[in-house]
Amino acid sequence: MRARTLVAIPIFAILTSGCGGADSPPAAGSGEVVGVTPPTSRLALSAAWASRAESAVTDAVTQWNINALTAIFAEGPTVHAAALSLAMVHGAVYDAVNGIDRDHQPYLIMPQAHPWDSKDAAVATAAYRVLVAVVPSQTATLATQYAEALAAIPAGPAKDGGIAVGETAARAMLAARTNDGRNPTTPFPFVFGTTAGVWRVSPPLTAPDATPWVANVKPFLVPNVEMLRTKGPYKLTSKAYADDLNEVKSLGSFSSTTRTADQTNAAIFWQSPAPGLYSGLMRSLSARFGLTTSQSARLFAMASLAGADGAIGCWNDKYHWNFWRPIDAIRLAASDGNPATAEDAAWRPLFDPATPTTPPLATPNFPDHPSGHSCVSGAMLNVMRQFFGTDEIAFDIVSTRFAGTPAQTRHYQRFSDALKEVINARVWGGIHFRNADEQGAKLGMSVAKWEHAHYFNALDGCEDVGQEDDEQLDDDNDDERPIAVQ
Repeated sequence: MRARTLVAIPIFAILTSGCGGADSPPAAGSGEVVGVTPPTSRLALSAAWASRAESAVTDAVTQWNINALTAIFAEGPTVHAAALSLAMVHGAVYDAVNGIDRDHQPYLIMPQAHPWDSKDAAVATAAYRVLVAVVPSQTATLATQYAEALAAIPAGPAKDGGIAVGETAARAMLAARTNDGRNPTTPFPFVFGTTAGVWRVSPPLTAPDATPWVANVKPFLVPNVEMLRTKGPYKLTSKAYADDLNEVKSLGSFSSTTRTADQTNAAIFWQSPAPGLYSGLMRSLSARFGLTTSQSARLFAMASLAGADGAIGCWNDKYHWNFWRPIDAIRLAASDGNPATAEDAAWRPLFDPATPTTPPLATPNFPDHPSGHSCVSGAMLNVMRQFFGTDEIAFDIVSTRFAGTPAQTRHYQRFSDALKEVINARVWGGIHFRNADEQGAKLGMSVAKWEHAHYFNALDGCEDVGQEDDEQLDDDNDDERPIAVQ
């Protein structure tokens, strides 16, 4: 996992056929496309061999992804709430760019546009208008960034048209997300446990989740959140539960003698916000494969929207099952009725404030099942695999942990390798039972599969010529353990 030598690897060139409606003026009154039944074709890819160095060049989409992440996280949100704001930005950016191209299914609307309208202006405007609505405290900084972006675009009809398209896409997104359950004024109905198996706030944190309402937000993609319901935690008296508890008790302990140094590093590495981790990866892949503005807009929208539904589905499932965390389960094991578990009242996880890292680590202050990182990772990594048409792409991910050291970067040969490590890392950190990680990953995969079938398909017979790949990063078996990770 730590080898960093980059040799010749397969690079996938995007094939563009030039079809679609962008070469003809739009018909009058055709601003919104409703009820489209898209073809099932996906992004065209063909294999080639190369070893070119990755470029640091950014396009409008990747630059506004950076701007969005900076603005959103400047307000100090929870990661699960931040995922919703990022999805709104990239959904609007995609509809703006796609309104100019007119060759793929829109997310919400297909704005009227000309093929010569500026995509850079459309991207900047759509992102800016959504961001000032969702993070108003950052308006001054965003206004400066927006002015600089527009100043770089020559004045004229193309610029004006791009701005108009971006405004339309942003208005549609903000209207669609009005009264969607974000930031409610009524208190969330927490249920704190007093019996075995029921969640309670775990030490050292004393306050519960600041944004539990993510559980009740209207999904971005799936028709209803209940369709993402997992099988739930194992019964406390089952062998499977005892196996999970004893595994995390050993591998996830602060003073573990069975966890390796690399597993310790991996656990801490992945305790970094998923939207930032995967945005960085997508920016890297966009530069490396030379994605166009349109392709970048589609990739970021697909992944961000799936990640948001992964978070919504996960938080809904968390408060449905309301299952306790390993620290409480191990300290109170005498109450679980399982003869294969043993209480350790002094047990603490690797994710403890005494572990040297910034910011400090702790057991998260919301229920165990399923794992939030696994839900979002299962969604976003599967989307990336679908977009590129293969699991076998080598890449690096850079974490906010271990900044300025080699440990801040980890290398993977496949998207599935990263997902497997996420699943393991939450056990190694001592904050999740393996079942919560595995079922979380499956929940995310379900979101990606739904999106693959219902969104972002080519229109007007403009099929993406390439591999038709419906596989997920999981074999989707129905065993007691959904994913076998060694």
